[in-house]
Amino acid sequence: MKREHTGWRHLINSTGYSLKGLKLAFRHEAAFRQELALCVILLPLAWWIGEGPVEWILLLGSCLLVLIVELLNSAIESVVDRIGTEHHELSGRAKDIGSAAVMLSLLLAGLAWGLLSWQKFLS
Repeated sequence: MKREHTGWRHLINSTGYSLKGLKLAFRHEAAFRQELALCVILLPLAWWIGEGPVEWILLLGSCLLVLIVELLNSAIESVVDRIGTEHHELSGRAKDIGSAAVMLSLLLAGLAWGLLSWQKFLS
């Protein structure tokens, strides 16, 4: 019987798996690389546009949300492709729903950045 790791060992292993997932997403997912590059560019702008911790968290959190949703979408696509590459209605539905989630996260980020930029520069 396999011995389950708990405590610190579990935390170390989980961290390793998470870092591996980030590396794999960076290596194999063009959309993740593009969104990560955008977040890196926007990171210093958040400190300039945001006026206080709440606005900084909103700006940075919206960028992180896009990356998180993209990772989940990529995981869904990988599982669907693993099952089979032939066209199936449910496979297409899963991929389209994942893509819609990414789109909504991008819209939310655009709204947050747009409104706070407007507040900073146009009002």
